Amino acid sequence: MTDDPASSARTTPLVERHLALGARMIDFAGWLMPVQYAGIVEEHRAVRERAGLFDLSHMGELYVEGPEAGAALARALVSDPPSLAVGRAQYSMICAPDGGVIDDLIVYRLDVDRYLVVANASNTAVVSDALAERVHGMRAVLDDRSLDTALVSIQGPESVAILGPLTDVSLDALRYYAAADGTVAGIPALVARTGYTGEDGFEIFVEWERAGALWDALLDASAPRGGVPVGLGARDTLRLEAGMPLYGNELDRSTNPFEAGLGRVVKLDRDVEFVGRAALERALADEPRRRLVGLVVRGRGIARHGYPVLSGDLPTGVVTSGTQSPTLGQAIAMAYVAPGDADPGTMLDVSIREQRVPAQVVSLPFYRRKR
Repeated sequence: MTDDPASSARTTPLVERHLALGARMIDFAGWLMPVQYAGIVEEHRAVRERAGLFDLSHMGELYVEGPEAGAALARALVSDPPSLAVGRAQYSMICAPDGGVIDDLIVYRLDVDRYLVVANASNTAVVSDALAERVHGMRAVLDDRSLDTALVSIQGPESVAILGPLTDVSLDALRYYAAADGTVAGIPALVARTGYTGEDGFEIFVEWERAGALWDALLDASAPRGGVPVGLGARDTLRLEAGMPLYGNELDRSTNPFEAGLGRVVKLDRDVEFVGRAALERALADEPRRRLVGLVVRGRGIARHGYPVLSGDLPTGVVTSGTQSPTLGQAIAMAYVAPGDADPGTMLDVSIREQRVPAQVVSLPFYRRKR
């Protein structure tokens, strides 16, 4: 992230609205995006207590359709997309032949032979190319509509009350990780009950040129309930409290899903030779090199990405993400450590500015909303 956004960065259809709201803009994954408006802590707390509105139009939207669309995705991904009922979604990953994570994804089954794969902005081109290669030769077509599709999200305990009056989608009937076609503020939309904050909320896909009208309607409806626009800064602290991985931090090509504590995503109980299967079977059978854990810092300081983690006098791992938690009022982090140091309650040290600061291993997530 930088305070001097590159002039070559792509812009979402909402960039002028962000600037009018006083957002501080940064170059993120090649996109000019708001990192904060009023302030990260204020925006974070708004999402936990009321609602926050996010522009996620930098994300990738890849449609796979055709008679063998499900079978093609079953070969391409580690999860089992054909097992989804129409209107449901699943968290997934696309892995390399050696089992390393290329990207983590959400897959929506929109119809019997039509799926939507949502990729991270930094990996959209890589995922699109990999999917195109993996569906080749099957009766399935990949349609990358990332630059034609905008994505706006409303998250927080007031999100149902805010979105409900604007949409003809029955939110009461829309389960977590489900999606339905309908309208929002009269705009054709795909409404999904998904998110990256640990709160209840919705992600709304619309045509690129309709994003401004959607944003305006949601922002107006949010204001009476204390909802605010939220930037990438608070999105990161929210997802960290919820124990959700960030590609490039907790996940990358050198990491397999089992090390990240996400082995549940890998469906080995199916008769499909998906890319990376053999390597992931070996990874499951072998002792992992490292494990992803939560850390609560028990001394002064914040454990940041890249800081060493020590067990006694020996290095045991590295911090992948860290922050001062606005919800919990203490410094938290995720880190990869040696398996022998991964049990909850284990006391370790983090090297913070050349000082050893005690930190305790805890179970993830740090925060779980009340149901």
